[in-house]
Amino acid sequence: MAATAEKRRCGVSSFLVFLFSVFSLCHSSFSGETFRRNLSVELNPGSPSSPSGGDLLHVRAVGVNDTLHFLFCSQGAPTLLLVHTNSSSSTVEVNWTQFEARNISGGLKVEPENTVMYSSALVFSRLLEYDDVNDTADPTADPFPPYELQDFTWSRLKLSGLSALLCGAAETFTNGSLCLELSVFESGGRDHSWPRLLHTANSSQLRVWLDGMLPRATRSRFLLELRAVGDPSPLSRVEVHRSIDDEFTPSIFKVSQWVSSANGSSDVSGYLQWKPVAYRQADAALEFATPCRHSDPRPQSPEETAAASGLIRGFYGAPQTFGLNVSFGLAGEPFYNSTKFFSWTVLLGAGSPPVDSFSPLVLAMMAVGLGTPTVLLLMGGVCVCIRKRATDYEPIN
Repeated sequence: MAATAEKRRCGVSSFLVFLFSVFSLCHSSFSGETFRRNLSVELNPGSPSSPSGGDLLHVRAVGVNDTLHFLFCSQGAPTLLLVHTNSSSSTVEVNWTQFEARNISGGLKVEPENTVMYSSALVFSRLLEYDDVNDTADPTADPFPPYELQDFTWSRLKLSGLSALLCGAAETFTNGSLCLELSVFESGGRDHSWPRLLHTANSSQLRVWLDGMLPRATRSRFLLELRAVGDPSPLSRVEVHRSIDDEFTPSIFKVSQWVSSANGSSDVSGYLQWKPVAYRQADAALEFATPCRHSDPRPQSPEETAAASGLIRGFYGAPQTFGLNVSFGLAGEPFYNSTKFFSWTVLLGAGSPPVDSFSPLVLAMMAVGLGTPTVLLLMGGVCVCIRKRATDYEPIN
């Protein structure tokens, strides 16, 4: 019996060592050194005074041998431009006379121009509203005239650390506002509020929300029209990836990625990434989550897009442009009028999109769930063998 107890103690000790090894591995994987960038933020670079047509924010993110330039502009439709260079000393130059005139390209340049490896821009071009009388979530059923975001009156950019807030409204708005909050990151991590997107030092985050506007119908639903601009490889296809883990965004098992790839290759140059969920309260919670869906990307007029956005006009010549709509709320979901609020979050980045992995907690639970039965089986086998040997008769010489 003493031998049996000793075997059990050995089995339990082995199991504890196994669990300790799993936790150590998880800790080393998730708390290791993370790639970082040195960030600097400048509002209206090179302008002697506040521009009359809107603000231009420049975030310079310097790596070991490359630089990311994030440019967020409110001249016309709100636009976020990402430029990736292979130099740690590249800079942005703005000819404010040309840039504000918005009649020719070249008002904004990244120098040296031959260091630019990739560029992509996201334009928030329209806010669409429709009356979902039959609760079918069909945006073509009874649409209202769209809100052209280039015609909005936008506030000055409000800076707070590595975030910038922009809010605007149209003359036809009854109260309320549409706001965009840009966040940039020195290193990888995860946002504190839902949907808790995983970001890297190569990405920026935009949170968009519509707050307090009186809809034009009691059963109104909304869509956002987005346009992706790039030269020579814009965001052109959307991939939807599934997961079995919803730990960070409860009830959501998908992530959508609007990606750019050169000459149709599988290598991704840049991306727009989001979870297909929006929230009907500023304080995001599971009970206020509402699904969203996207249309297929389609080619758009580059001239029309450049006319809507001062940043596109200033930086690009004749770029390729694709557009899609993101609609909020499916059939059976509450209408906008229930809370008069919705928010949606998206990442814009260079390189491959970040991939969610299981957290240490989930890995430990898996280890316990799979390891416990194995240890019990081994201990049971050992006990049976010991008992059998203890009850065997000694042979007679």
